[in-house]
Amino acid sequence: MILKCIKPLLSLLIFFISLNLAKPEAPDIRDIKPDLIVPKLETGPAKAGKRIKQILPGYEHTAVYHVVYLPNDWQQGKSYPILVEYAGNQYIGSYNDISTGRPEGSNMGYGISAGQGFIWVCLPYLNNIGNDISLTWWGNRKNRTSKPTIDYCLKAIPWICKKYGGDPKQVILCGFSRGSIACNYLGLQNDQISKLWRAFIAYSHYDGVAPWPYADSEREAARERLQRLGNRPQFICHEVTESKLNLAATKEWLKSTSKANQFTFAETGFRNHNDAWLLRPSTTRKKMRQWLKSTIHD
Repeated sequence: MILKCIKPLLSLLIFFISLNLAKPEAPDIRDIKPDLIVPKLETGPAKAGKRIKQILPGYEHTAVYHVVYLPNDWQQGKSYPILVEYAGNQYIGSYNDISTGRPEGSNMGYGISAGQGFIWVCLPYLNNIGNDISLTWWGNRKNRTSKPTIDYCLKAIPWICKKYGGDPKQVILCGFSRGSIACNYLGLQNDQISKLWRAFIAYSHYDGVAPWPYADSEREAARERLQRLGNRPQFICHEVTESKLNLAATKEWLKSTSKANQFTFAETGFRNHNDAWLLRPSTTRKKMRQWLKSTIHD
């Protein structure tokens, strides 16, 4: 009789202990007031402090464009490092997180720089024939190819450097989700494009951690791309998540490579799959900025 009474009490005790030991859920980005607001998108000539929708010469008769922001301290004739950013896939996710898949939906570069000291460029992914923007992965649903996207990048970066004083030796590639994978998948896909970058900031997901629905997403191909990294550094971060595709999975994968000492890892501290976390103060944003400062001044 006593044993029958004790068993439910023990079960109840174990339940409450488990509640106390459970890891509290990370905060939502909307619980933290932003200290940065991305400037509205405008048209017309680029100016200091303006975010401009811009068409690269040669693409006037297409639906393709990129977005450029000149820092509020920009002056003609001076040289500036560049943050080149790729967006995530178009999606609606948990916690009301939304990604448009378009260049103007990106937030990372502004959050990293706070609008000062860096030219910020958001590049598009192009469809297979190079006349429109792809909102998911690298091209059309069938016969995907990243060549038009890479070709656009190879044209855009030198053009922007020449036009606005970008320093071609200080170009940082960054991206969110699809864009995070793109840091290696696009940025290290061949010797020509891989030479553009000084360093990389990859937020949420990483090339080679998991197979995706496009060609050459498997680890063998990802490992080959990673060899083009050379000795350049990468800052790799991820939201706090119970998913198997998390920061720990990326760390585990990179341990098996010869590049394990070139990475700086951090969790964002937020639960959201959303690059707007960088518009809010956090220890990881501070760490990222310090890392970037040391990287471009090495």
